[in-house]
Amino acid sequence: MNPEIRAELGARLKARGMSRADLARATGAHPNAITRALNDTGGRGGSIPPIWAAMLDALDLRLTVEAKPSEGKA
Repeated sequence: MNPEIRAELGARLKARGMSRADLARATGAHPNAITRALNDTGGRGGSIPPIWAAMLDALDLRLTVEAKPSEGKA
């Protein structure tokens, strides 16, 4: 996951008045797993797709991908 996605998750938590512990309860994940994912501790934050899927689902978010502008490429 990238910093923008982590920031969006943090903003959604704040908007909902939720803590990371609340998110852990909502996803059934261990609080340490939530912290590792949101902080990218040791580069492990993006290597646990199930935890990200659970967090996004718990916050009613959907991960999307957009193509970068081609900047003059054909």
